[in-house]
Amino acid sequence: MTDFGPQTNMSTAEIDETIDAILGEATLQEKVGMMSGLGFFQAMAEDDRVWCARPYRAGGGIERLGVPALYFTDGPRGVAGGNSTCFPCSMARGASFDVDLERRIGEVMGIESRVNGCTLSGAVCINLLRHPAWGRAQETYGEDPHHLGKMGAALATGIQTHNVVATIKHFALNSMENARFKVDVQIDDRALHEVYLPHFKRAIDAGCASVMSAYNKINGEYCGQDRVLLTDILRGEWGFDGFVHSDWVMGVYQPYGAAAGLDVENPEPIHFGQKLIAGVEKGTIEPEVVDRACRRILRVTYRFATREDPQEAYDRSLAAAPAHTALALEAAEKSAVLLKNDSVLPLMPGKIGKLAVLGRLAALENTGDEGSSKVRPPYVITPLEGLRRAGDRLSVKEILTGDEADLAAAQRAADAADAVVVVVGNTSEDEGEFIPGDIALGADVPEELRSAAQASTVGGDRDDLGVRADQQELIAAASASGKPVVVVIVSGSAIMVEEWHESVGAILQTFYSGMEGGTALAKLLFGEVSPSGKLPFIVAKSQDDYPFFDRDADSITYDLWHGYTKFDREEIEPRYPFGHGLSYTQFKYRALKVRSDGCSLQAEVTVVNASDVAADEVVQLYVGAPGRVLERQKKLLKGFARVSLQPRERRTIALSVPLADLHYRDPATRDWRFEPGEYRVLCGGSSAELIETSLIL
Repeated sequence: MTDFGPQTNMSTAEIDETIDAILGEATLQEKVGMMSGLGFFQAMAEDDRVWCARPYRAGGGIERLGVPALYFTDGPRGVAGGNSTCFPCSMARGASFDVDLERRIGEVMGIESRVNGCTLSGAVCINLLRHPAWGRAQETYGEDPHHLGKMGAALATGIQTHNVVATIKHFALNSMENARFKVDVQIDDRALHEVYLPHFKRAIDAGCASVMSAYNKINGEYCGQDRVLLTDILRGEWGFDGFVHSDWVMGVYQPYGAAAGLDVENPEPIHFGQKLIAGVEKGTIEPEVVDRACRRILRVTYRFATREDPQEAYDRSLAAAPAHTALALEAAEKSAVLLKNDSVLPLMPGKIGKLAVLGRLAALENTGDEGSSKVRPPYVITPLEGLRRAGDRLSVKEILTGDEADLAAAQRAADAADAVVVVVGNTSEDEGEFIPGDIALGADVPEELRSAAQASTVGGDRDDLGVRADQQELIAAASASGKPVVVVIVSGSAIMVEEWHESVGAILQTFYSGMEGGTALAKLLFGEVSPSGKLPFIVAKSQDDYPFFDRDADSITYDLWHGYTKFDREEIEPRYPFGHGLSYTQFKYRALKVRSDGCSLQAEVTVVNASDVAADEVVQLYVGAPGRVLERQKKLLKGFARVSLQPRERRTIALSVPLADLHYRDPATRDWRFEPGEYRVLCGGSSAELIETSLIL
């Protein structure tokens, strides 16, 4: 038997020669076998439908020839298999605006993927948050394409450091949940390329080697079999040389998906497999389609499998290792967003003898939804547990509790306390991945295996952007005490606060803050760490201010306008702007200078920590184009940097924007063009608090 198994440090030429030899030896059935996953349904049945209880074979592999298969695990808040580190959800990490932190988190996910025997990671979700009702918003980073691309590229880079193939998902336009299997997204070329695709390209340009297609349709065709998306744009315009695989179950419906550019059908050969073989044998599908897909799969597989690993072994002791859980704590500390503070925070150690901690969610292990992103860490520190553990250190003598089930008891606790923390928001019952209980998995799935997909229909898209009525009543009871009240929001995206905003002293959004979230909360509330997160989305005063959203839509139109660009265009005042986040210090911006070197826009700004508290600030750079050729957004985020400043420290921060990032998509020619003229350049700590200059380009 010829063994074509990968050897360490093979050159590109040696890999190409090996691939040629494999394709010369492999049968049609073996080649088509590489183009599908295998064994998933049986594994789910045997594992009582526990997602990622084992690695899933997800393409590649010819045992007869020694060709390795790819084995998949999911994310994105940690590795879905084993007892892995549970990080704050992606939206929380998006609020950190910390690219280096995200790369380091990616490295941990790469390590823990290898611990679980996996070589393909589905952790990089970079779908754009078009509307906060999207149930799966927690899995992405926010509403801005530039920010999405930078964060997603960092995570992918980190994962691939340990020779795990990162896949970016879901390509493309997957920004709603309940209707994701059927909805047809209508979009023009300009909105597609300027708003909904740039972040995917940025991650691919950074070296991400795989793409997962989306369930939904785009302009009438399913993404998993759309030639324009998978071949013309991805390969033709962008030069992507990796492979594309479908989302799990119902990701493709016809064998012609292979000709359109889909290389792997996951998780089983329902529409590829024998149907693809039959198509080749009948002449309806060219043999080159199969060879081309196999070549893409093999090129990535061997490129990763032949590299030397950064460490000698990936043993079980590395799962949720102390260094990894410490990183989860760092992420929780850096991602919390202080939305409001009327001199209530930080709470002073030694001055809070009794602290009331109210709300059902305070004592609940609540790390996010129960879908494919679920992580099973060895422990979770809840908000209540975190405050209890820190009590002695912070000189809190007693913690009083109460929740929505007994408002009178909760009010008594608030009355007896020196300060009150109320934890409200969402759980997996309110938002998350939506899997219909009657999903059929395709007509060809054997009846005995269909039960493998039966799942709860909890989660999905939200129908209310506020907190539950009983949580509002709890906030009102706490506020009636007359004591300082801090509301902690747990949610995957925006929560509207209009009904109770004025009645509380401080609001802190922690999102789903991971396994160390409670530890971080205590440090944030008592000033051991200054909040430094910034909103990666806009929070409206009225739900009507957001774009139209129908969670049961058969068809929906996406255009250029959502989030802060829509609010700018329509001159709507938000409750909290994009990029907003308070601190326990104040930062001042001065001396913004800009110039161009012909290839990029170069900006410098001096940031001053104007207080006696060390803290981090996220410096944000926005650019507004002339907008004379056609209507452009008033401003777009084009750069950001997270900086740590000591008390009274000042530092000059340099940011660079390639001029190519300022181009617009010409709807007539479908080319990228630069508009000469005067560009506004704005810099500051949020999209609403900016200093401004201009530059002729």
